[in-house]
Amino acid sequence: MVSHVKIDSPVFRLHTNATVILLITFSIAVTTRQYVGNPIDCVHTRDIPEDVLNTYCWIHSTYTVVDAFMKKQGSEVPFPGVHNSQGRGPLTIKHTKYYQWVAFTLFFQAILFYTPRWLWKSWEGGKIHALIMDLDIGICSEAEKKQKKKLLLDYLWENLRYHNWWAYRYYVCELLALINVIGQMFLMNRFFDGEFMTFGLDVIDYMETDQEDRMDPMIYIFPRMTKCTFFKYGSSGEVEKHDAICILPLNVVNEKIYIFLWFWFILLTFLTLLTLIYRVVIIFSPRMRVYLFRMRFRLVRRDAIEIIVRRSKMGDWFLLYLLGENIDTVIFRDVVQDLANRLGHNQHHRVPGLKGEIQDA
Repeated sequence: MVSHVKIDSPVFRLHTNATVILLITFSIAVTTRQYVGNPIDCVHTRDIPEDVLNTYCWIHSTYTVVDAFMKKQGSEVPFPGVHNSQGRGPLTIKHTKYYQWVAFTLFFQAILFYTPRWLWKSWEGGKIHALIMDLDIGICSEAEKKQKKKLLLDYLWENLRYHNWWAYRYYVCELLALINVIGQMFLMNRFFDGEFMTFGLDVIDYMETDQEDRMDPMIYIFPRMTKCTFFKYGSSGEVEKHDAICILPLNVVNEKIYIFLWFWFILLTFLTLLTLIYRVVIIFSPRMRVYLFRMRFRLVRRDAIEIIVRRSKMGDWFLLYLLGENIDTVIFRDVVQDLANRLGHNQHHRVPGLKGEIQDA
């Protein structure tokens, strides 16, 4: 089992772990609600079997009348969006046809969110798990501990300044996570006919203003009652048109899912942007690497950190940071100190530059 090994940042895990679990849970909830019970109930006539009408309206979509969303419920219309489609003047019809695809779309979104983690796990190749050698536990004999520390130190020494490409590939995965969450906002916007991008803001605005004068965005995008038109041959052989009113109880679940996802995606976008800015600062500021390393691992002496940052590259810093997240703190302190001592007394890995100056990556 390697699940306890940390090979990424907390924000990255929000994308690839927490969000994936949320989306799969939502997909299962919608699927269960869709196939256990009736996802749609249409008012039918004696001429049309109930199952036939429900199945037809579920498959071929339903519609609402946009002009009827602002009319007074109970006097002008029976429910927002439900109105006589044969009224005077041109009417704007809004078709609702996404509901049968929600469960599949949520599952597809989960796959997209997991893709950056799958890619990073493939590129990382189990390096961190191999290097820690159960030193995260810290409970072993002194001889065994000494041997493992020497193996880790030898690896770090022999491969110093060869981890940049490895670290940059992780940063690419974080960038892909940001592109994915922004792209999914546009995907959802397309899925809901251009209504999703400002969905959360519209809901907040609706709750803070006089609701009598505004259209409820949740009912507009996720109508609970819609209309459906069914055509059939009559007894005389002529085509008859039957209008039905349909109730969509599944949309009560859908609206809660997507209002949560809207705010969740916005939060992920904000946190990931901050993380990428943090990565850029790390790449171009060796002094910041010293400060961050010191803040995170306070047992390590500052002069040891400065020597390592001065004599290594950004990828080595990133590898050490991940090792520090997994290895016992005392053991990690000893490894870093030994590496600094070796770098201080051996010029094999010397980086050209002014003496005492921290080198760029």
